[in-house]
Amino acid sequence: MDLLFIDIRFLDIVDVFLVAALLYALFRMLKGTVAINIFFGIVSLFLIWKLVDAFQMELLSQILGAFISVGLVALIIIFQPEIRQFLLAIGTTTFFNKHGSRFKFLNIVFKDTYEHDIDPIIVACKHMSEQKTGALIVITRQNELNQFVNTGNVIDATVSSQMIENIFFKNSPLHDGAMIITKNKIRAAGCIMPVTKKQITARAGLRHRAAIGISEVSDCISIIVSEETGKISYSIKGEMKFRISPQRLQVMLIEELGMEKKPS
Repeated sequence: MDLLFIDIRFLDIVDVFLVAALLYALFRMLKGTVAINIFFGIVSLFLIWKLVDAFQMELLSQILGAFISVGLVALIIIFQPEIRQFLLAIGTTTFFNKHGSRFKFLNIVFKDTYEHDIDPIIVACKHMSEQKTGALIVITRQNELNQFVNTGNVIDATVSSQMIENIFFKNSPLHDGAMIITKNKIRAAGCIMPVTKKQITARAGLRHRAAIGISEVSDCISIIVSEETGKISYSIKGEMKFRISPQRLQVMLIEELGMEKKPS
């Protein structure tokens, strides 16, 4: 009679829960990319291997096991960008802020505030929107993006609306790249950002794809002004919000940077 029952420990339940959470996180991360098909293939192959092993089909089980073991290195190479994104997401405080409803005690410990003078950024974006001047502004938080600062021209100037508008002026040699702002300083301009591989709307140009790309691999806030339409957009955690007003941009920056709203 004992064989009719499965001995389930508390740690087995925790084990199943953690594996399910990991698979769900990977699915959310890979959703919308070509790698999602590879992900489903790997999961299916693993389940078949375990099923074959449970039925004690030793020869087929050994073949599948050897294939999975040898293919592990190849999979790490294939999924290198996704693995890097996953580790960065866990290693930043925004992971806990995003899932604060589930980890409230961690959200309190890890919640950060960032000192930024956002008024010059709002004013510059408003002016550039009216003049249809293309721009990509990246505001850093915990991750200061030093590896991307080195791809552009280091400036280290105090943030001002005039400086931002001059850099993104159409005849400026730095207007094509991204501007990185850290702690009220324009660290660099003309920086090269990684471009997302995610499938997004056709109305999004290269600046929008770069804005999503950098927000996928860091905790930054990227702001875009479209050169074609003059519309303002922003990207956080790989998600893009299109066609927002300067007022909405101000509210978002106050919320995301943990700033206190100034009395009107």
